[in-house]
Amino acid sequence: MKQHSFDKFINKEKGAKKKEAIRQEKRKWKEERNKKYEVPSTKYEAANKEFEIRNQKLENPQSLKLKTENRKPETRNQKPVTSNPQTATEMPLNKFIAHAGICSRREAAELVKEGKIKVNGDFVYEPGYKVHSNDKVVFNNKPLHLQKNLVYILLNKPKDYITTAKDTHGRKTVFDLIQQATDERVFPVGRLDRNTTGVLLLTNDGDLTQKLTHPSFEVKKVYEVKLDKPLQKKDFESLLSGVQLEDGFILADSVGYVDKKDKSVIGIEIHSGRNRIVRRMFEHLGYDVKNLDRVLFANLTKKNVDRGKWRFLNEKEIRLLKYMNQSFVKKV
Repeated sequence: MKQHSFDKFINKEKGAKKKEAIRQEKRKWKEERNKKYEVPSTKYEAANKEFEIRNQKLENPQSLKLKTENRKPETRNQKPVTSNPQTATEMPLNKFIAHAGICSRREAAELVKEGKIKVNGDFVYEPGYKVHSNDKVVFNNKPLHLQKNLVYILLNKPKDYITTAKDTHGRKTVFDLIQQATDERVFPVGRLDRNTTGVLLLTNDGDLTQKLTHPSFEVKKVYEVKLDKPLQKKDFESLLSGVQLEDGFILADSVGYVDKKDKSVIGIEIHSGRNRIVRRMFEHLGYDVKNLDRVLFANLTKKNVDRGKWRFLNEKEIRLLKYMNQSFVKKV
């Protein structure tokens, strides 16, 4: 059975012992807090303390008047005005964790309850605990930071478009197709040459880009190839066993005929990110690639995205990319 990337977040055992341990921990924490800050232990003591405070204010009405005059008028349901909702002065801890790109809010709440999150050096067990912008939140010994204005765009790239931001020859670029998508400056993750079509990811998330393009991760890519002639059986086997190119040895992870009646249309899965690698493999075997279409990149497909159109990634797709789900990286 394949291990799911988020097993550490799901299917956790639940039992009376575990719940009781959490209750005891909360009770201990509250007792320590009450001792440290001398919090009244009974409603009667609390009422007496409040009465004493009111008497002190009445004995010095001038100070009370000044406080009242300097107080700003309250507005019901008033919210902080920020340019980005994620940069508010405080937010619930589970929301902070989710906005840091770790997992969903529900999964974040479980992490907090299980005592895996520290705030300013102390473990916190309440998902709703308010975190301020200057608080230090740590998970797995790594500090978490809010991600601001990150954009993830999936484009179904058409032919005759290049993947550079500007072209000195005046050719069309993929940025002409997504100019209405965002005001943020995004970059393509890897490149598709001018005549190659299909799935292209554009983002301003530098960490994710490095992961998806670094050779050590060997992210899965699947292409549909249209050749000038049917692929012979011996060449089919050569693709699987490997061929020696000018920049080194390379082999396909899997190869198949897309149409049994037309053996010039091939599906090929490969993890290498080397330049024009698929075209060069077929050209090495004596074939001319008429059309090359990338149908899958990592966990992303062009399903429901017409040629030349784009869409934003959803939260699940982003999490899978960030945690390099084992379904789209090469098995070691």
